[in-house]
Amino acid sequence: MPAATVAAKSPAAEQPSRRVWPWILVLVLLAAAGGGGWWWWQGQQAVAEEAAPARPTRLPAQYVAIEPSFVVNLADPGGNRYLQADVQVVSRDQATIDAVHAHLPSVRNRLLLLFGQQESARLAQRSGKERLQDTAREEVRALLRSEGAPDKVEAVIFTSLVTQ
Repeated sequence: MPAATVAAKSPAAEQPSRRVWPWILVLVLLAAAGGGGWWWWQGQQAVAEEAAPARPTRLPAQYVAIEPSFVVNLADPGGNRYLQADVQVVSRDQATIDAVHAHLPSVRNRLLLLFGQQESARLAQRSGKERLQDTAREEVRALLRSEGAPDKVEAVIFTSLVTQ
C-alpha cells in the first residue's frame, strides 16, 4: 500500500473526527429539545389565553353638574345656618346620564329638599357628609326609577360644600 493511504487510515488521524461527532449529536439534540420545549410552551400560553375569562372593559365615569349651586337653610334650631353646595352626579352609563339631564329639574328639587333637612352638627363630621352623599345618590336613583329611566348612578359628589 502506498504511504499516503496508510497515513489516512491510521488511528491517530481518525481520533479527532470521532471526538467531534458525539458533540455535534449532543448539540443537535439540545437544539431539538429547546425547539420542542418552546413549541410546547407557546401552545400552553395560547390555551391559557383562550381559557382566561375576558375582562369587561370599564367605561370612563361621566359627570353631570347640577347648577347653579345649592343654597339652603339648614334644619338647625333658630334657622340661622345655611348650606352651600356644588353637586355632580356620577355614572358610567350613557342612558343614565341622558335620564339625569332629562329630569334635571326634578333631581334638583329632590336634592334641595334633602339638603334643607340636614343639621349643621351632622355635616361637621366627614361621616355626616358621606351619609348625605349616599342619601342623595339614593334620592336620585329613586327619582329615576319612578320615571322608568335607567338608574345606574354611582355617586353624588360634592365639588364644594360650605356650612355657615
